[in-house]
Amino acid sequence: MVLALGVDTGGTYTDAVLVRDEEEVIASAKSLTTRADLAIGVGKAISAVLDEAQVTPDQISLASLSTTLATNALVEGQGGRVALIYVGFKQSDLEKHGLKDALKGDPALVIAGGHSHAGSEVLPLDVAALEAFLDSHKGISGFAVAAQFATRNPAHELEAARIIADKTGAPVTCSHHLSAKLNGPKRAVTAVLNARLIGMIERLIGRAQDQLRDLGIKAPMMVVRGDGALMSAEQARERPIETILSGPAASIVGARWLTGAENALVSDIGGTTTDVALIRDGKPAIDPAGAQVGGFRTMVEAVAMRTHGLGGDSQVHVVTEGLGGGVFLGPRRVLPVSLIASEAPETVHAILDEQLRATTVGEHDTRFAHRVPGIRADGVGSREEMLLDRLGDQVLPLSSLLRTRVENGALARLVDRGIVQVSGVTPSDASHVLGRLDAWDADAARKALELVSRKRVGSGDKLANSPEALAQMIVDQLTEQTVFTLLETAFSEEAEEYGVPARDLARHILTQRGLAQHRGLLALDAALNVDVVGLGASASSYYPAVGERLRCQMILPEHAGVANAIGAVVGRLTLRRAGTVTSPSEGRFRVHLEDGPQDFAASDAALEKLESVLRAEAEGAVQQAGAEDIRVVVDRDIRTARIEAQEVFVEAMITVEASGRPRVASG
Repeated sequence: MVLALGVDTGGTYTDAVLVRDEEEVIASAKSLTTRADLAIGVGKAISAVLDEAQVTPDQISLASLSTTLATNALVEGQGGRVALIYVGFKQSDLEKHGLKDALKGDPALVIAGGHSHAGSEVLPLDVAALEAFLDSHKGISGFAVAAQFATRNPAHELEAARIIADKTGAPVTCSHHLSAKLNGPKRAVTAVLNARLIGMIERLIGRAQDQLRDLGIKAPMMVVRGDGALMSAEQARERPIETILSGPAASIVGARWLTGAENALVSDIGGTTTDVALIRDGKPAIDPAGAQVGGFRTMVEAVAMRTHGLGGDSQVHVVTEGLGGGVFLGPRRVLPVSLIASEAPETVHAILDEQLRATTVGEHDTRFAHRVPGIRADGVGSREEMLLDRLGDQVLPLSSLLRTRVENGALARLVDRGIVQVSGVTPSDASHVLGRLDAWDADAARKALELVSRKRVGSGDKLANSPEALAQMIVDQLTEQTVFTLLETAFSEEAEEYGVPARDLARHILTQRGLAQHRGLLALDAALNVDVVGLGASASSYYPAVGERLRCQMILPEHAGVANAIGAVVGRLTLRRAGTVTSPSEGRFRVHLEDGPQDFAASDAALEKLESVLRAEAEGAVQQAGAEDIRVVVDRDIRTARIEAQEVFVEAMITVEASGRPRVASG
């Protein structure tokens, strides 16, 4: 008997499941995600699932982790302070592909160096400028290095990385290690995001492994990659960017395993995001352009996933314009008032009661802040330090914490860094008021919604007549935004047929009237022509109404709330290695390798050389990661041009994929 332990760390809950022989879920459990130290929540969830199944730790054969940590960090703009070393590019290239946005004000050094398309050196690497930069910039948690045409010759990236590691000891991400494709600025974005995530993922994996050992579990630990495959914990430490969409990818794998669906949309609602993807012919669709998260297009191969800042803990924003007013949700996650009230009930209730006694609604009503313990505040400014001193270790209302308008910006920066969390009204609070959820403090949720319902709209009337009416308004808005998300995904799959952006089509009046089955001089009908698999702990609360609105079958499988954790243990260890052969001149075929280009007189010889190197790398890496029964698939994409009635070799990309089942520990 093989017992596999799957764990998923979400924005609000950490889930654990036990799967026997890849056939049956024998136990599942949940624990609140502990942001200060994610491993605490992991340990609690694992202990609970072992107790439920009456299983001893030594019986566990495999442990695997899926996590939304990287995804949520990019959506919420969090992560460590990084620096980019940009070799051989122009200063203006920092504006391309959102690179400046990815840096978020962190330093970048543009220096001479880089290689040509053929892999020959254009200019020597400016080592003096690099060393001067390192001497003048301290407090960097990770470095990203991107050099011009590094995929054709990585020598300057490797040399810069060596110098940085020797002088700083900080982790360094080389862009050519993340993708073999051209497009330097896009590779730089991917490297910057990877560098920003390294510290966070390192802490999670390290502490998770500590928890496994403390509990007596000696099984190897795997991590789910963004394409749904597994990778070793060590590989995830080096390339945390590959874990973006890890949680969502695991949910797709879990959804397929739970339902057997061949063709369906999968919609997974968590605390921070709603993730929508397509299962086609029994497999998750892969995004050929690279994973897109938090507004950034990366070069990471991942499931074709639309990730929206919409979840059970999305911030509720009040719309006061217009006669009726209304609400909209997200994209930022906040702590539900009902949850922070569970942490500090006396403080929160006393302040809420004081705010309810006031004759007018205050700007900061229902808003509290607390510092996340264990998160260091290195490199923050003087205003941020002043706020942290004022906050201390207590829960404070924002009305007491913020004393000037300028401090709003300082607080926002602390939230972006994950140092401080702020509360607000959320769909989770609305669900407590409506009796759909009873996990936290429902009385605090009701007081908070009473305060927000008193806000005045354009007509002068209150936003809602009661907390219950506002709660229903919030849940209805969640339904509406989920509907748009699913419609956008469906339209995007058929975008070429319409020639109109998917977002516009989803919101078009004819689409909306069709869903409502308009009957006038025209009869309009529209429906989603594919089943939807609803996942997430709150799916059963929210998604039946979504299915009705889209007039489709909504499948809510058993164990839908822990599908991510299930997907974490039913996948395969898979690694890909890719490389390029070019032809810089007639009769010369150049193989671009890690240790520099090699030339051959025949294309077949060059292709064979590259394939053998990539095969050895992929098989060795997947074996080292803990795979057995390895199988290898090779894809050759050879591009030619027809010149004077002859096919002439232009370029070839070889991709080698090695995969196998994880080796399991024997009891």
